[in-house]
Amino acid sequence: MKKTQTKAFANLVASVILLVFEIWAYVQTLGFKVVKKAAVQPATFPQVMCIGMMVFTIILLIQSLISLKKMDPDDPNTQPAASINVLKNKGVQAGLFVIVLCILYVALFKTLGYVLASAIIAAVIMWLIGKRDIRQILLVSVLVPLAMWLVFYKLLTVNIPMGILEPLKDLIDMI
Repeated sequence: MKKTQTKAFANLVASVILLVFEIWAYVQTLGFKVVKKAAVQPATFPQVMCIGMMVFTIILLIQSLISLKKMDPDDPNTQPAASINVLKNKGVQAGLFVIVLCILYVALFKTLGYVLASAIIAAVIMWLIGKRDIRQILLVSVLVPLAMWLVFYKLLTVNIPMGILEPLKDLIDMI
């Protein structure tokens, strides 16, 4: 088998692409505003996340290089890589569909508001991953965004767009 058709080679390519993205993301955090006399800066969490991702990506890169060098038949990474052909791979199709849903979420966020847009997208994703109990889908997709909005709006005083559900915000303000 050719080395370029193995899981190890696919992991190698993916790790190089991810590493470039992670370095770019880290460099972007260097431009964040510095808050004087603050122990934790706005860039701290994104930088820690980028460094953490880089560590695991470098581990994947090293494992891939070792697997490609040895080409041990018992190593699962030297087995043939799965196809990423959208027409053949249902996992790739589902992943692309979730990306489209995320774009749709951003597009609908201001108009429908956080609660409604989140409820719709959550329900569709729950259906996509195989949940078929309508009661569970409705409860989770409605109550979780509503509870999150209440936490952010009432406890953390973060004003999140409500879209067409703006009267709900006015009702909550009366309580």
